[in-house]
Amino acid sequence: MIIYNGRFGQRRKPPPNSLACAKRIYKLPFLVYCLHENRKILRIKMTSKYKGPRIKPSKITKGMAVDELVERYFSAYNAARLSEACRMLEKNILGEDTITGVSLSGALTPAGLGASSIVTWIENGWIDYLVSTGANLYHDLHFGLDLPLHRSSPFVDDVKLREQKLIRIYDIIFDFDVLAQSDQYVYRVLKEPEFNKKMGTAELHYRLGKYVDATEKQTGSEGSTILAAAYRNAVPCFCPSPGDSTIGLNISALSFNHTFPEIDITRDVNESTAIAYEAKTKGKSAVLIFGGGSPKNFLLQTIPQLDEILEIHVTGHDYFIQITDARPDTGGLSGATPHEAVSWGKVDPDGVPDTVVCYMDCSIAIPLITSYLLNRREPLEPKRLYDRKDELYEKLARRYHDKHDTLDHS
Repeated sequence: MIIYNGRFGQRRKPPPNSLACAKRIYKLPFLVYCLHENRKILRIKMTSKYKGPRIKPSKITKGMAVDELVERYFSAYNAARLSEACRMLEKNILGEDTITGVSLSGALTPAGLGASSIVTWIENGWIDYLVSTGANLYHDLHFGLDLPLHRSSPFVDDVKLREQKLIRIYDIIFDFDVLAQSDQYVYRVLKEPEFNKKMGTAELHYRLGKYVDATEKQTGSEGSTILAAAYRNAVPCFCPSPGDSTIGLNISALSFNHTFPEIDITRDVNESTAIAYEAKTKGKSAVLIFGGGSPKNFLLQTIPQLDEILEIHVTGHDYFIQITDARPDTGGLSGATPHEAVSWGKVDPDGVPDTVVCYMDCSIAIPLITSYLLNRREPLEPKRLYDRKDELYEKLARRYHDKHDTLDHS
């Protein structure tokens, strides 16, 4: 290599590894010169913040537990997102200082995910409050009533099914009589005097869960329904669209007799918001979203209700996990990402690193997550938020009045 030594017309080779000469070589720093001209002089191990654990596959072995499978082999794509969700739940979310809300949408309970997984979560203290479609809570009753649902095929003649009085949910088949018996049960229970009042859906489902709990014992199907488990563990269950389910249809039928539960949706909004307020003032708030739809928004909107409507300023939810098959680019809420939720104030921007979206069928993801947690996480003492719902409601009401009375007099 030839360099200019400072005198016109005179050139010389630099002595090897000369610091003085290296500084003049095309005005490059010594470090660059050493790296490019003589790698033996300086060895630097290049690292990157983008590099996680090395993917170094080995053979899957016989008898491997689900949690080990997830940890060692779910290395990329949506398998990696599921692994991240499992670890976040185990290490960060499930704890005494975090209140966790879970939303359910889609036909999850007919596939048995209520009895197999959600009931397990409730019994282990991993769900503090629940937001669900009415359909999931209704179809879950079939198992408590010991009514049979069957595996089948999606490739069947639905006209013939109708002729044979068979009902299909994709590849699940059951007799129309399953619906008829479930409807009769719901109608009969909701006729009880304790339901003839104005109430939110948390109270409706708690009271219904008391009857379902007794029915489970009669039918020998203990531990098979979400509502009974929620009743036993005082987990509030909200339904943001109560009219959009068979439970709501039976309530509507009862209204013709003028003895029926009158659903107070404003109570639901304020009770769920009061839970979020308790979470944000006493610790952290986590949301776990299975599916999307109305339950997802109802779970997330608690923060805008506080910050935007009630003007009680809090940051967004601290943890966000969603299992969904909905795309974000169609503009629907079901596929909206936690990054988008930041713009609405629903998710704390500082918590974005603690968010996971896994694009996967919930019927695959939920059992895997459940098994992972059973192997890795000890049960928690249930927070029994239903027992405190009136207390939390009044606490939020006082905070609202204190703030606005102060503003009115300022």
